[in-house]
Amino acid sequence: MIENSFYTQEFHGPYELFHLGDFKLEEGGVIPNCQLAYATFGELNEAKDNAIVIPTWFSGTNKAYEPYIGEGRALDSSKYFIVIINQIGNGLSSSPHNSPAPISMSNFPDVRIGDDVRAQHQFLTEKYGINEIALVVGGSMGAQQTYEWAVRFPDMVKRAAPIAGTAKNTTHDFIFTDTLIEAITSDPGWNHGNYQSCTEVVDGLNRHAKIWAVMGLSTEFYKQEKWRLFGVNSVAEFVNDFLQPLFAAMDPNALLTMAWKWQRGDVSRMTNGNLEEALGRIKAKTFVMPIDEDMFFPPRDCEAEQKLIPNSELRVINSICGHFGLFGADGPAYFEQIDKHLKELLATPV
Repeated sequence: MIENSFYTQEFHGPYELFHLGDFKLEEGGVIPNCQLAYATFGELNEAKDNAIVIPTWFSGTNKAYEPYIGEGRALDSSKYFIVIINQIGNGLSSSPHNSPAPISMSNFPDVRIGDDVRAQHQFLTEKYGINEIALVVGGSMGAQQTYEWAVRFPDMVKRAAPIAGTAKNTTHDFIFTDTLIEAITSDPGWNHGNYQSCTEVVDGLNRHAKIWAVMGLSTEFYKQEKWRLFGVNSVAEFVNDFLQPLFAAMDPNALLTMAWKWQRGDVSRMTNGNLEEALGRIKAKTFVMPIDEDMFFPPRDCEAEQKLIPNSELRVINSICGHFGLFGADGPAYFEQIDKHLKELLATPV
């Protein structure tokens, strides 16, 4: 175990921890005393049918979703019980740097998207007695988990909204994620995952951030100098003063754990590789919500999956920021689209 001040209440709170006990993983191995970090907004009603579940995306925590929540918004904490659950390995929930031996650091086991959703299901049922979820919604890796929820627990999930993500990761995305992994592991300071501080891997983390600067945004983002949306005055400032410091604070092994999981996200693992059969299991009213300029999860990839989901609709979100549109840097224009579609989805009888 090592200390990392980034993963604290100061930066990501308030959040709480739920202890799952010894948690068995799909790839074999166990996380002893597995912990899920979570944040809640609003109150669970007496019928326990107003829960909205939000799983986190790559590198993100519960804090990243706070701009999506508010009274009068689609994710209205005065009407719904909103639970944001940090995925395993994201730095707040059980992760390489905060787990004791024998699974600390480089010994942290491989975790699947399915493990996250099984852990979240255990948490929600044991902690709150929830057996019906009004909506599961998440972006990027949160979308992967949303699909997993809808396929794995079709009677429990009433509505689903995967944003900027796919049910089965593509070959293109797998190769891209390899570059993110190699950026970190090629740093001698990584030391096969046995460093003493993330500062020892700063060169690798900076390379990792620079790759995101290419693929996380769109070509038009740079043509139109939309990096100004992030409060910077030049491309150099965007990369060197925003993106690189952001990733430099994170734990390298946590990023690698999530990247491995992201690469292998695939709901068809539950149906012997048959994606059509897997998505055909979904009973939730589903809005598939890609971002038009997203280079990871372009609308055509998302639409191909949406067509396999019964009672589903494609709702494309416009954002020149591409995948980074998830951060809401476009301002009201982005959130107005998200709220419009989610309000309609939540108003749809199921």
